[in-house]
Amino acid sequence: MTTPVAIHPIVPREKLNFNLDGDIPKYWFGGDPFKSRFWDALSIIFPPGEKFFMTCVRDFRDQVTDPKMLQEIKDFNKQEAQHGIVHRQDNERIRKQGIDTESLSAWVENFLTNRYRKWYSRSYTVAVTAALEHFTSIIAHSMFDKRDLLKEADPRVRAMYAWHAIEEVEHKGVAYDVMVDVAKVGYFKRVLALVDATILFPVTIFYIQRKMLIHDGFTLTQRIKLMAGGIWWLIKPNGLLAPMAKAYWTYYKVGFHPWQESTQHGYPEWLAAFNSSGGDPVKASEQMRQTLAM
Repeated sequence: MTTPVAIHPIVPREKLNFNLDGDIPKYWFGGDPFKSRFWDALSIIFPPGEKFFMTCVRDFRDQVTDPKMLQEIKDFNKQEAQHGIVHRQDNERIRKQGIDTESLSAWVENFLTNRYRKWYSRSYTVAVTAALEHFTSIIAHSMFDKRDLLKEADPRVRAMYAWHAIEEVEHKGVAYDVMVDVAKVGYFKRVLALVDATILFPVTIFYIQRKMLIHDGFTLTQRIKLMAGGIWWLIKPNGLLAPMAKAYWTYYKVGFHPWQESTQHGYPEWLAAFNSSGGDPVKASEQMRQTLAM
């Protein structure tokens, strides 16, 4: 397979400070419980999820002889490890609210390890990894546009997700290349894994979100109302998921590669702001937003 040339180099960024131990409100996304707990659920999922991704890619590292791919795998692992570190810091913020984040993360890790790692082949689990990496990379399509969908979010948490999305864009081709070029996964298994991930990802998010909303004291009726409004926020024509739709469906094309989606809105603006601010991710996020709003 001929891999398109990546336009965004993989750059591991370490020891970033988002000030996540500051005075961040419980419902940090405009006071909205659904939106806040939706993203908090993602944060709880990420540490075990990133561990799963790294493990599934490492399954095939010993079979890789290309120096370029070996370096990309190394940088992929460094970025994913940093994502796990930062989201554990964010999860500490959530834990201080009384939510048992460790048990919730352990539930995700047990599910991935005892179901996917034990029930399925290594080639299938790396295909699931590539599919989930596709999801995490295309989230940036919604986060970085003139609608500024995260404008009501606390700037520190918003900056964390902006940085995470930027790095997902940078390494979005690594698991896919390992899956196709090393694990020799064919079209049918690749697409089946995406269908699997399309169910797995939102079900896991909503399960953890539900646990948190119950802990917050919302009744069943209140949770139904929150979910109704929240799901509309997700799926409405100008909602969070709308810009992701086109990028999502391209994965089903024969001959697809992640770098065919080469243009990422907001990437150069974030990178320029990050470099000019001396590596401050919060300043980078805010400057990017100001630039895109012009």
